[in-house]
Amino acid sequence: MTTLETLTQVFRMVFDDETLQIGPQTTANDVDGWDSLSHVNLITAIEGKFAIRFSQKELLKQRNVGNLIADIDAKLSPSQAK
Repeated sequence: MTTLETLTQVFRMVFDDETLQIGPQTTANDVDGWDSLSHVNLITAIEGKFAIRFSQKELLKQRNVGNLIADIDAKLSPSQAK
């Protein structure tokens, strides 16, 4: 499973929408209910799913799902990258 596919599952769980589709250009403006509180829940769920932790600096520079995927992949070892 790719990082995007796994991330899509997390988004669907957090936003309780099994039809939610995301892509690299997806931003908070594109997802109903993506506000500051749900963002915290989303990041917590992502960190748990991928067994990673984001720094404050990383979180502040993420502008879309593509940035998020790049940060996740960078944190995973080459043997774990999907």
